[in-house]
Amino acid sequence: MMTALVHAAVVHFPIALLICGSLAILGTLHRWPRVELGIIGWGLLFPGWLALLAAIVSGIVAQGALPPEAPYRPILNWHTGSGLALAVVYGDLIYRGWLHWRRSKRAEGEGWFSEADLMTERGPKWRLTVQLLLGIGLVVFSGWLGGQLVYEFGVGVR
Repeated sequence: MMTALVHAAVVHFPIALLICGSLAILGTLHRWPRVELGIIGWGLLFPGWLALLAAIVSGIVAQGALPPEAPYRPILNWHTGSGLALAVVYGDLIYRGWLHWRRSKRAEGEGWFSEADLMTERGPKWRLTVQLLLGIGLVVFSGWLGGQLVYEFGVGVR
């Protein structure tokens, strides 16, 4: 199987999971403060991040078969860079959420989801908002660049 086809099959999962998880967390931060919506949001981010890592690896492997002096190389570099930036942004978000969950779990006992959630504190609320909006923007930007590569230059399909 061509490695470009693996990348094309995998790439849609992080798009859907990361955007939906981010929107769920943003919704619970600013509009509907429900614990269930927060659980859904955080529950979508981790598999979305793992799927993002799979998309990055499959994309880098597929990139190895492309000519080094192609006219689309700058767009490809931006696409790769934005994917790596996504891994950092969402990896940091998941890690900070996990650290906060561990601290609150120790403080309150052995509950699975605590009332002292990271999303209810004032300072981290705006940091989360900015980080989630940045993540959504990077997903859209990276997807747009990937679309440019496929539909304008035929990368991976010709």
